Amino acid sequence: MTTSTSTGAPAFTAAASFTLRFSPTPRGARLARRLASLQTDAWGWPYRTPVHDAVELVVAELAANAVTHGRVPGRDAELRLAHDGAGRVLVAVSDVRGERRPVHAPEPRPLAESGRGLALVEAVAETWGVAERPGAPGKTVWAVLAAVRGPRPS
Repeated sequence: MTTSTSTGAPAFTAAASFTLRFSPTPRGARLARRLASLQTDAWGWPYRTPVHDAVELVVAELAANAVTHGRVPGRDAELRLAHDGAGRVLVAVSDVRGERRPVHAPEPRPLAESGRGLALVEAVAETWGVAERPGAPGKTVWAVLAAVRGPRPS
């Protein structure tokens, strides 16, 4: 799953998608997480289900990283969600700082206050990666999640 599309994310045939540009601020990252949560619920993965929680976690981590490490004043970040209708969800967050690429880092020290975000993404995603943004400056960090649809609670 390393082929990328024009958005820099892996090749993914979407049955439905959602795109949001957000300001590269903590408030913008919270908005991205909240709207991703609403969209995931609208697609049929209700609040407090494993798929919903995994999507919300991945969006929160990738949006926070875009705001922390990819921020350029006056340039928005972008969130793209898509599902393929067959059990997978794509989360892709783009920012304009292509020279600051995430890497698989060693385990953080036990009392470190940061450095665990991508480990969490790796734990819940089938796969994740980083790609250049074709036609635009920056990078896209993406993750693909398994999304088995369960019954909606009544």
